[in-house]
Amino acid sequence: MFRIASVALFTIAIAQPAWADTALEDHMPVEQWSNYRKKKPIRYRASTAPRTSSSQSQLNQGNKKKWVGGPKPKISAAAPSTVRFRSGYGKGTIIIDTSSRRLFYVLSSAKAYSYPIAVGRAGFQWTGQKRITNVKSWPTWRPPAEMRKRQPKLPVVMSGGIYNPLGAKALYLGSTLYRIHGTANAKSIGTASSSGCFRMHNKHVVHLAQRAGVGTRVVVLRKLPKSFAAIIRGKNCPKRI
Repeated sequence: MFRIASVALFTIAIAQPAWADTALEDHMPVEQWSNYRKKKPIRYRASTAPRTSSSQSQLNQGNKKKWVGGPKPKISAAAPSTVRFRSGYGKGTIIIDTSSRRLFYVLSSAKAYSYPIAVGRAGFQWTGQKRITNVKSWPTWRPPAEMRKRQPKLPVVMSGGIYNPLGAKALYLGSTLYRIHGTANAKSIGTASSSGCFRMHNKHVVHLAQRAGVGTRVVVLRKLPKSFAAIIRGKNCPKRI
């Protein structure tokens, strides 16, 4: 999705397979993407998201520069499971294990919150360390020019809302274009299907954002060390503390 030169403590595979042009699928609710591909009017089931007004639908279908993200409903925070986690990382650190597709928020020397996430697909995965530089509610989405060149139908900008790819909250990672953000596409959680960002259920990203703020350290690993894994993947894990 994005091409960023490798730097110390931050590397990214820049190979982009042919199917990278479907990157919009990473974020859209399932029904919206299906109809987008078929060039049909967009309709939503109530269980996925509230309906847009006719004016919003018309704007999104006819305006290549700006799309409306839809309503901004109140999203209640929901806590994930708490697991045993003896890592040595300080309280308040975020550890992302891309192999297990989990995000851990360290609560103490012995436990952490464990959130299910979606991670980058092949060719879009990266590892390293960053700090959170910004946290936004219902953020605006601006597809990079490179992405819009591949997909001319994408807008220049999409306002925040339930249909916006970045969901209810976005935690910005350093000066990169990567985010830890929410999504309305619950079926994508637990998959390796994004273009480098880390997606969470909206209710979980709201919960995380109440604890992680600007300056929070984020460590992205391909796989947790065996000593960590032995603790969090024991016979009785995940386990609430």
